[in-house]
Amino acid sequence: MKFDNSLAYAAVALLAGGQVAYTISLDLTSPDSIKEAASTIAYDLMSYYTGNNTGDVPGCLPEPYYWWEAGALFGAMIDYWHYTGDTTYNDVTSEALLFQVGPYQDYMPPNQTKTEGNDDQSFWALAVMSAAETNFQDPPESQPQWLALAQAVFNMQAARWDHTSCGGGLRWQIFPFNTGYDYKNSVTNGCFFNLGARLAKYTGNDTYARWAERTWDWMTAIGLLDHNYYVYDGSNDDTNCTQINRIPWTYNAGALLLGAANMYNYTNGSDIWGGRVWGLLKSTEIFFSDGIMQEVSCEPSDLCNVDQLSFKAYLSRWMAATIKMAPFTYETVMAYLRPSAAAAAQQCSGGKNGRMCGLKWTDGSTWDGSSGVGQQMAALEIIQSNLVERVAGPVTNTTGGTSAGNASAGTKPDDTNIITPATTGDKFGAACVTTLVVVMFVGSLYWIIV
Repeated sequence: MKFDNSLAYAAVALLAGGQVAYTISLDLTSPDSIKEAASTIAYDLMSYYTGNNTGDVPGCLPEPYYWWEAGALFGAMIDYWHYTGDTTYNDVTSEALLFQVGPYQDYMPPNQTKTEGNDDQSFWALAVMSAAETNFQDPPESQPQWLALAQAVFNMQAARWDHTSCGGGLRWQIFPFNTGYDYKNSVTNGCFFNLGARLAKYTGNDTYARWAERTWDWMTAIGLLDHNYYVYDGSNDDTNCTQINRIPWTYNAGALLLGAANMYNYTNGSDIWGGRVWGLLKSTEIFFSDGIMQEVSCEPSDLCNVDQLSFKAYLSRWMAATIKMAPFTYETVMAYLRPSAAAAAQQCSGGKNGRMCGLKWTDGSTWDGSSGVGQQMAALEIIQSNLVERVAGPVTNTTGGTSAGNASAGTKPDDTNIITPATTGDKFGAACVTTLVVVMFVGSLYWIIV
């Protein structure tokens, strides 16, 4: 990796311990300024990645980051290339995405399978879906292709659709011996909906669209998505999903928003899906304070865990992508993205180098004292998303898409019965680990927030 020392920063009048604090210089009217800011943040983001070091595992982040977030990271780096044209990280991104596919080419690598959740698998699938949609450099012919990998994950998850409780839906966890198997949540089902809608648009295969509609209908039927288009966290099957955990998260709203936008586009601008897109977009207002994005369920109280620190990255990513599928959202989306990007750049003013990004964009240039993969990724996605009108929309297999698909990928015989519970060594001795339990709040914050 290389760093361009000519990048400009706006110095803040602060000198502490011999270290000058900066904020990232950002002029949202200048594409070059946006690209320079994104380049700096991407460099610092990739400084956390160790998978390209000798002896480390490609595609893995070091502790405390879980396997799913590595998949999300490489989705962000595909976005970075797409928005800026900078190919610096393309090879390492491609290496990571291919190394973690697993022996069946379905993003169930042996060092993850025993503890892997459906949502974990989805974030890798969504990354390669983005690769297909943007014509990111295709893998060698001897390697699995981006579209086929996304189809493999979709097919596997469609086979896991569970009729034994709650009238359907996907479980959070894949295997019954893992904590959370009884939880049916919005991120798992929202990502499945997102992936299905995008596959329908890319391939023209209506089977994917029917699955997307089925997922939407199920989520609304049990109340994970209400009549005001607020998206809630999940529900347990021991109550047959009659009690909803009403905590809202940015990434749940974002996953459904982009999925609905793809369905709107796939259905040639149907009023039904157009209304759903608009409803979801309006419901995201709860995540903005004076126009600046905020993870309302944990950020104000400083209770965001490692996972939650990254959630704003995905709402940023998927809001911008929504514009390409539903252009009528442009003005509303940009009214959110622009002030949030400006605020995020100001918050990139801490750490040893004086420019690491914090999470609390509402704090202005006063660094909130936090730094990490999630914070960097969120700042990168919100800033580079301001280039969305300067790049082409997603390609399909009839508009120049080059990624080869395989509609039957991932349909190997089910081997759930030969997977045994993870041992302590499996959980903590693997090259990189996946989320076992996401810390949830006791009680609902929704009524306080809204």
